[in-house]
Amino acid sequence: MRVLPCGDSGLLLEVDGLPEVLALADAVRAAQPEGILDVVPAARTVLLSVEPGTDLAALRRTVLDLDVRPGAAPPEGERVVIEVVYDGPDLEEVGELTGLGPEGVVEAHTGTPWRAAFGGFAPGFAYLVGGDPRLRVPRREVSRTSVPAGSVGLAGEFSGVYPRSSPGGWQLIGHTDAELWSMERGALLRPGCTVVFKAVR
Repeated sequence: MRVLPCGDSGLLLEVDGLPEVLALADAVRAAQPEGILDVVPAARTVLLSVEPGTDLAALRRTVLDLDVRPGAAPPEGERVVIEVVYDGPDLEEVGELTGLGPEGVVEAHTGTPWRAAFGGFAPGFAYLVGGDPRLRVPRREVSRTSVPAGSVGLAGEFSGVYPRSSPGGWQLIGHTDAELWSMERGALLRPGCTVVFKAVR
């Protein structure tokens, strides 16, 4: 792990990959070091935002002494249920790519809880990990110029829900009416929360 100063208001922790990011973010949240305002995970980094005047050298020592165990069971966190109509334009293709068929894709997507690893791309978008490994499919060869808000997709090890209409290249398997982002509440899916998809008609 590399620990780098981020101005005078934080530390940027660089690690090898997403399993290390998840474990490190969990360890920091559990330890609650003094002065930390926010823990912001990404694909290979964790940003620690701190209160003005926090001793960054002391925080660095605390972080380096944490017991970080990639692959350990995540702590119990917030649980969010998202209702999905599985009618996406790529559902048939994903069924073929995985060998599960459309019904099998739905069963796999709803049968295993996902975890919000980190946010990005657009306000309210969460990269979800930890689902059924049989659902790992590549992005589309040609991205769509417009993906409707609420579209539920798959790409590589991730699942996600588009919070607003935008271009995108994920395989779309359904849609939801859940509000992923609002100015008053912020993001519905916050890093660390558990996400369960529920099939509805």
